Amino acid sequence: MRRILITALLIFICFLMQCTVFHALAFGGIVPNLMIVLTSSYGFMRGEKDGLLIGFFCGLLVDIFFGSVIGFYALIYMYIGYANGKFCPIFFPEDIKLPIILIICSDFLYGAACYTTLFLLRGRFDFSYYLVHIIAPEIVYTVVVTLFLYPLILGINNKLVQREKRSEKKFV
Repeated sequence: MRRILITALLIFICFLMQCTVFHALAFGGIVPNLMIVLTSSYGFMRGEKDGLLIGFFCGLLVDIFFGSVIGFYALIYMYIGYANGKFCPIFFPEDIKLPIILIICSDFLYGAACYTTLFLLRGRFDFSYYLVHIIAPEIVYTVVVTLFLYPLILGINNKLVQREKRSEKKFV
């Protein structure tokens, strides 16, 4: 129950910071995608199921406030969380290379999926412009923020895991 409440609070805080604080700190209209950082982090730290669930709720929150269709972003974030969950067996908490690489790939796939469904189907075929002016700057900004946010998410997860292990020992 504690994990669910803390995870819901993390989703809410990341969403709020993405929409308020980082919106005020936008560089050229580009805002880091904290929801991708959270979804990816939970995916490779906790596994496919947790990544999928966190992705769904992060995407649903984005859909409710910014989407024109409910479920579009939820589906994208779910796929991202599930795909990152595949890397759970090779995840080591002390190594930051894998999380950074996965977050870069996740943000690129998110941008490519949004381009494909929101722009390409409307007849806007200039992917190179979208890549250079929107996807790449967002990836860079997201990675810079990840260097500060990821250790916090990892620390919270480690505390929760320790607490869960202590309470399991009480029952054994």
